[in-house]
Amino acid sequence: MEWCWHGPQPGKHSCLFRNSLWSDSTYRPYYLQHQQTFLNQLREITGINDIQVLQQALKDSNGNLELAVAFLTAKNAKVPQQEEASYYQTALPGNDRYISVGSQADTNVIDLTGDDKDDLQRAIALSLEESNRAFRETGITDEEQAISRVLEASIAENKASLKRTHPEVWSDSPNPYDRKRQDNCPVGLKNVGNTCWFSAVIQSLFNLLEFRRLVLNFNPPANAQDLPRNQKEHRNLPFMRELRYLFALLVGSKRKYVDPSRAVEILKDAFKSNDSQQQDVSEFTHKLLDWLEDAFQIKAEEERDGEKPKNPMVELFYGRFLAVGVLEGKKFENTEMFGQYPLQVNGFKDLHECLEAAMIEGEIESLHSENSAKSGQEHWFTELPPVLTFELSRFEFNQALGRPEKIHNKLEFPPILYLDRYMHKNRELTRIKRDEIKRLKEYLTVLQQRLERYLSYGSGPKRFPLVDVLQYALEFASSKPVCTSPVDDLGASAPSSGTLPAQTSPSTVEQQGPSSSDVPSTSPVQRSVIHKPFTQSRIPPDLPMHPAPRHITEEELSVLEGCLHRWRTEVENDTRDLQESISRIHRTIELMYFDKTMIQVPYRLHAVLVHEGQANAGHYWAYIYDHHQNRWMKYNDISVTKSTWEELERDSFGGYRNASAYCLMYINDKEQYLIEEEFNKETGQVLVGMDTLPSDLRDYVKEDNKRFEKELEEWDAELAQKAQQEKLLSQIPRAPAPSPAPVQAGEPEYLEQPSRTDLSKHLKEDSVQAINKALAEQEDRSPEAIMDTAIKLEYTRLLKLAQEDPPPECDYRLRHAIVYFIQNQAPKKIIERTLLEQFGDHNLSFDERCRNIMKVAQAKLEMIKPDEVNMEEYERWHQDYRNFRETTMFLMVGLEFFQKKSYMEALLYLIYAYQNNKELLSKGPYRGHDEELISHYRRECLLKLNEHAAALFESGDDQEVNNGLIIMNELIVPCLPLLLVDEMEEKDIVAVEDMRNRWCSYLGQEMEPNLQEKLTDFLPKLLDCSTEIKGFNDPPKLPSYSTHELCERYARIMLSLSRTPADGR
Repeated sequence: MEWCWHGPQPGKHSCLFRNSLWSDSTYRPYYLQHQQTFLNQLREITGINDIQVLQQALKDSNGNLELAVAFLTAKNAKVPQQEEASYYQTALPGNDRYISVGSQADTNVIDLTGDDKDDLQRAIALSLEESNRAFRETGITDEEQAISRVLEASIAENKASLKRTHPEVWSDSPNPYDRKRQDNCPVGLKNVGNTCWFSAVIQSLFNLLEFRRLVLNFNPPANAQDLPRNQKEHRNLPFMRELRYLFALLVGSKRKYVDPSRAVEILKDAFKSNDSQQQDVSEFTHKLLDWLEDAFQIKAEEERDGEKPKNPMVELFYGRFLAVGVLEGKKFENTEMFGQYPLQVNGFKDLHECLEAAMIEGEIESLHSENSAKSGQEHWFTELPPVLTFELSRFEFNQALGRPEKIHNKLEFPPILYLDRYMHKNRELTRIKRDEIKRLKEYLTVLQQRLERYLSYGSGPKRFPLVDVLQYALEFASSKPVCTSPVDDLGASAPSSGTLPAQTSPSTVEQQGPSSSDVPSTSPVQRSVIHKPFTQSRIPPDLPMHPAPRHITEEELSVLEGCLHRWRTEVENDTRDLQESISRIHRTIELMYFDKTMIQVPYRLHAVLVHEGQANAGHYWAYIYDHHQNRWMKYNDISVTKSTWEELERDSFGGYRNASAYCLMYINDKEQYLIEEEFNKETGQVLVGMDTLPSDLRDYVKEDNKRFEKELEEWDAELAQKAQQEKLLSQIPRAPAPSPAPVQAGEPEYLEQPSRTDLSKHLKEDSVQAINKALAEQEDRSPEAIMDTAIKLEYTRLLKLAQEDPPPECDYRLRHAIVYFIQNQAPKKIIERTLLEQFGDHNLSFDERCRNIMKVAQAKLEMIKPDEVNMEEYERWHQDYRNFRETTMFLMVGLEFFQKKSYMEALLYLIYAYQNNKELLSKGPYRGHDEELISHYRRECLLKLNEHAAALFESGDDQEVNNGLIIMNELIVPCLPLLLVDEMEEKDIVAVEDMRNRWCSYLGQEMEPNLQEKLTDFLPKLLDCSTEIKGFNDPPKLPSYSTHELCERYARIMLSLSRTPADGR
């Protein structure tokens, strides 16, 4: 995993449609036909929505998209304010790591922020001249040079990382068994620098079995060494060689993950540049496919037999669409080839809405009429590629702020996508359905407006459902009339100064009114009425339940009730009819394209490439469908894990945290060859693993596996040698060790787990008190009678404690297991046996009287048959109680450390308190402690540690920076999955985002190169949104507290919390 710098470049745009680069002499006719497409692209690149400004820019540039972008970005360029200057520092790997946008680093820079148009024209001319010269000399475009610079930066970063001494994000474990592939688990890719997208893209392509076969079986042209043409061709073949090696390792390696550096190195070596700039990642992916296409084209041209060569990359990834439209009153048709199909996200809720918007541009009513001057066009797919890739535009340029921003809106997409409605052959049927949907939506809008008038009735700022308004009116009219004003009522019943009001009965109030003179005020039995608003839920009996009419006749009431009942019924029926009609229309629209004729072109979702972060930086990974195991897999650099559609939805749809899909790869569900495995032609057996590789690649993988096996052998030998040395050392006689120092008074002895016998020592006093009380009450002095009475008395006492509702600092469950059992409804037999064990404990053998009772209890325990009490269940209940006490100790010690501001010590205790408590609460609501309380202090502890670590990082001191990163890496980062695993804990998710945002805020700031390196290494761990919980250290050891000491310390810490502000808890 890697933290990648990226962002849309305002001056460039991906070549999404092929054959779209024209000379100035041929450009204008093309521009006129595709004006709306260009306008959409300009809007996406620049963030400007004013159509007149965009049209004027296209007109001034004679339809040249690049010049139009230059005009717009220069015109709207904004000089950053002083407080914004830190954002405009761009991180550039190289000798001068930070170069300000406004700096004078380059003396040839032309200022485009002013109003001098001559400077703008000279800048454009200079840019075009340099681009043309570079292309003539090398045959390489500006786009390719920019991509080269990214790769150079990536390799430089990767090489520089080898020289660092601090721990790396994905540093190889010294134990090769940690890097060993498990069974047939897919192989991961090690991140090699600033190319975290590389793993997601390559794994998505590798898991297309047809694409994998094409790469593995690619043979370089025989005359490869004799090619005299430009560098472009000399780059492709070495890259294909390394890609073949990489794919072969992904097939047959015994390693858990492999290193793709050599493939990236080839790309970097193909170009040389003194500048460093990164392209948008979508454009980078597009160019990668272009390079593969070029490599296959060389081979195809060599093998052709007079026919036009077929390029398998074009056959696999490129399709065609027909653009039909009207421009300035004239109809036109155009066929274009496309690769990645761009879709806007903003303003749409699902993939079909995006596609509908992309396929219709402008006002299309004119397409069906002869006499109209409106302009617009429709796109219709004439030929779909087997692999259809949608590029979701989730980045837009904020012109006001002068920087790119990410669109976090939610966008849903289906696992199966039917594309029949967008096919040219279904054009007429689709238009009919679109017109019908448009009519239905217009009707739907009218119905929804009508329904809204029923649901939000009234003319004031507050509105209510009309049904409720009528019901309230009916309740008011039906209330019993009162004869006095509510003000007079209060005035008559108000007590005089210095006297207490007399309590009156409800009957007196109803019959005679509330006058205080009717009731003697000196009666000794009458008491004042005290209302407790927070503890008393009933309305006082001397106040009316509702306001009521003062005068209404039976006839008036009868007419009014009849009208209100009738009106309410009518409104209910109208509301129900509207709701049913709206539901029917929604259902009709949803099923409009699901008749048999429109589900003939199914495409199955193969891969989802996900981005988490903001527009200027983020992390990439992929979800890829395993078509043979019918499950989703998550490819996150070296980590490859099983996943689910639910996890994919959460991370890919958007609207949840900062993660969302930026690329969707669908495959034709009817073209099974895309995912079919190979078969042996002779035996018919499925070829797997190394058997699928050509002989040269098989030898290459075998050599690499031998090297890895040698690593394993050397590791085993090293361990064996260490074991032998330890054995020899253990045989050497040693001087006797000094006796351990005695434990000082007051220092608790640490125990792994207190036993039930240890706990029973604390019950001796309770048992003796029960026996003494039984002796006082019981006339029969036999041990059996005394024991029975004592057990009943003890149970009664504990039952009373269990039924009380004490304050938080007084938890009676800690005093006795029986209280815990009663509150959690343990079986009666479990409670009876526990009480017998209490009175049969050896701690009662201190005098003759108690010893006799102990013997009786022990005898009764021996008489209990195995079928009477399930001992496994009995042990489970007592183990749960021990776990409850242990959880209490974790919580108590953690809170004590927290109050001392020892947050590092507190964190581990609170983590284990929360985890153990969650497990207890899963069995019942009274099995554990207040989950919200533990969650609050766990969260606060992490936030305070995060602030402390950030402050250490900001200090710039090497030692403090390292200490801050150690806190993050060893304490905070491992805890984040615990906060993210439960999506219902919104406060925890917000806290994680706050911690991440604190560190992400450093991205735009100028800092020393060594700090930048450390931040780049650390951020991917912090931003990993995986909820996979890593292992923690062993739980901290707990002191052995007596029951009295445990209750006392617990009460003390809980009382102190009640005096502390809850901070939103």
